[in-house]
Amino acid sequence: MSIAKVKIFDSHFHIISPGFPLYPNNGFTPEFFTTSDYLSRLKSYDLAGGAVISGSFQKQDTTYLRDALAKLGKNFVGVIQILADTDDETILSLNTCGVRAVRFNLKRGGSEDVAKIKNFAQRIYELAGWHVELYVDSTELEPLAPTLLALPRVSIDHLGLSKSGLRLLLSLAEKGVKVKATGFGRLDFDPAIAIADFYKANPSSLMFGSDLPSTRAPRPFRDEDVTLIKNTLDEAGANMVLCENAKAFYFHQNEPTGR
Repeated sequence: MSIAKVKIFDSHFHIISPGFPLYPNNGFTPEFFTTSDYLSRLKSYDLAGGAVISGSFQKQDTTYLRDALAKLGKNFVGVIQILADTDDETILSLNTCGVRAVRFNLKRGGSEDVAKIKNFAQRIYELAGWHVELYVDSTELEPLAPTLLALPRVSIDHLGLSKSGLRLLLSLAEKGVKVKATGFGRLDFDPAIAIADFYKANPSSLMFGSDLPSTRAPRPFRDEDVTLIKNTLDEAGANMVLCENAKAFYFHQNEPTGR
């Protein structure tokens, strides 16, 4: 099947540009992947926008993200890894640049401690309308579940990674937690089955992402991942997962108070 004209909103990708700070994580330093590299890789798609995600190797640097969002334009947003004591002025400045969420990276580190998630999530939501995102194995979600369900808005990366935690993640999706249909090469299960189950449980839960450049993934993103979604769901469902769910999630903000 041709990928031409497939409309996507890419809810999860990284930009790694020369000239900005990088921090080795568990001995890993990524290769560069610029905005030009990204746009070239997805040139065959109808790219409606996307979300640039801060990686463990970028820690709390905001300079690379400001630069990337300025180059990508108004249809793209950012997800940053700032700390809970970040002042209001910095958050509002980042909001003006297009940042829309804070990431908690439980899998790799480099972000704020998850123990601070509840108060921090409420603060950034009230201040700027931001949500929180978690890179976490679904097998570790059980103690976090009550907290996550109490947050204003939240998403989980890469279908939760593990088959053994899918049932819990599915129950969270039924209750409104967003789940990213990303990183298929990182999973220990068949993504097609999971996508069908999540869509049945909550049609608005799943959000496609390319996961480019797929740092440390056993198998990087390939165009067949998009085809898999289209073949698993009907046309309306595929459009929701590939584009509309994520677009609505990132661009439907709470009105910030600006306190």
